Amino acid sequence: MTRTRLILLPARADEAAPFLTLDASGGVLERGRLSPEAPADPGVARAVAVVPGARVTMRRLALPAGTVAQKRAAALWALKDDLAAPAERLRAAVGDADDAGNSWVAVVDEAVAAAWSDWLRLSGAAGAILLPDALALEPGADGAATAVRFGEDLALRAADLAATVQPELAEAVAGARPLQVVERPEAVEAQLIRAALNPPLDLSAPVRTAASGLKRWRRALALAAALAVSPLILVVAEAVRDDMAARDADARAEATARRLFPDLAATAAPLAEAEARLAVLPPPDGVASAAAALFQALEAVPQSELDSLTVDPEGGLRASLRHAAYQDLDAIRAAMEAQGLTLVEVSTVDDGGRVASDVIVGAAR
Repeated sequence: MTRTRLILLPARADEAAPFLTLDASGGVLERGRLSPEAPADPGVARAVAVVPGARVTMRRLALPAGTVAQKRAAALWALKDDLAAPAERLRAAVGDADDAGNSWVAVVDEAVAAAWSDWLRLSGAAGAILLPDALALEPGADGAATAVRFGEDLALRAADLAATVQPELAEAVAGARPLQVVERPEAVEAQLIRAALNPPLDLSAPVRTAASGLKRWRRALALAAALAVSPLILVVAEAVRDDMAARDADARAEATARRLFPDLAATAAPLAEAEARLAVLPPPDGVASAAAALFQALEAVPQSELDSLTVDPEGGLRASLRHAAYQDLDAIRAAMEAQGLTLVEVSTVDDGGRVASDVIVGAAR
């Protein structure tokens, strides 16, 4: 009989992970908790670990045909502006394409995914499939977003949305989608079991081949030894990763500031100088304030996104938007007007099943 172990990986490395052992039809054979200090019987043929989605970027993308490696590379390129770390430090997984040609994509820091796999291996679940918690849920009915609490975070899943966020941000991230909160443990468990029997994707495989031979084994042994001494090392590793990501983001922001204002002195602090200049540019309260208002308006309209943003010191902001329908532009314009700004349409055209609009953001008259 084929059995599957469903593991709910905790957010903290020093906590034990609840698990279920399932038969081929999803019936529960065993319940328990595992950890490096109390590993489970490794005899189960297959393990699926539901991992914290707060560490994962999840998007539904239309990707070109190709091999698995090519699709992963295409996904990383498509999400390059949404990711805080360079592609070589990221791991991507791509699910099967639906009838419309869209695939779910999940991207996580390579160090975080490797730490998850090492923790699971030491806990008796070597080779476990890694499935982000939001993608282990089922979309809500009639366009709603299913909402399930995992620890301190809330996982959201709709037909076109998968994200794990702090509870106070759930409504902002869900946008116009109503939230269907699932609280009954048996209802949550049923969704997780169905996902474990047929995972939509798997983050367990590194994008690149790791170091080979003796070097690879030494690295693995060193990681295992460190984790055996203290699982809290994973928390330290995550802190280092966040610090490095922050430094990468700061470097890109400084480069962008110098690109926007090429006359900045070499000795000037680029971010502080750019903020000072943006604050005095039109529209009212500066271009940065207008850009923030535009981002907020786009978040309120499902499937709308910003393609490009150009600073125009004389007229405000010029932006290229992509949205699902022509009437979406009216909703975005109304949201901007509510914040005391105008949105002037320059052009609107069809663009591969989407709508592309060029607009100018200015002060209300």
